[in-house]
Amino acid sequence: MTKNLGLKFTIYFSLLFLILACEESKNLFQENENDWSSYGEANWSFSNNILTGKIKKGEGYLITKQHYSNFELKLEFKPDSTINSGVFIRCNSENMNPETCYELNIWDVHPDQTNRTGAVVARANPLANVSTINQWNTYRILTKENQLKVWINDTLTIDTIDSFSATGYIGLQAKGHGEVSFRNINITTLN
Repeated sequence: MTKNLGLKFTIYFSLLFLILACEESKNLFQENENDWSSYGEANWSFSNNILTGKIKKGEGYLITKQHYSNFELKLEFKPDSTINSGVFIRCNSENMNPETCYELNIWDVHPDQTNRTGAVVARANPLANVSTINQWNTYRILTKENQLKVWINDTLTIDTIDSFSATGYIGLQAKGHGEVSFRNINITTLN
């Protein structure tokens, strides 16, 4: 009887621990949601669950209202041949730039190829070159404490340790001239 009771408590507390340790997953930048804001010159629109940023000059951003620390962010993106775009993470202000955020670049033809698609601008060069223009691509971004790992189309482009920022906003960029589309933007917070 005592063994059964002990086993029941062990199972109960194990299940309780698993439930409490579960990671939360949600979609970001959804139409008609109020958990993000927009600023700048880009025109952002939704059609068939695809978010598109168009810009003729200047820059524009979408930014979450919530801070995120440890997470896995997965999304699909499709840049045209002229756009300068990116995914910004752990931004410590709404003024999004490489000095306040980790900027994960989307710009295959960047004049400085060390900051091309797959780079963390001004922080880490890409481990591999990937081609993304005019096609749907996947971005997988994993942050855990001070480790940052990034995959584009299942190719590891970043694996670095950096203690610049442990938490912050997440943002999307459209800059310069052109068009970029995003879809299936999902974040899983990690404990």
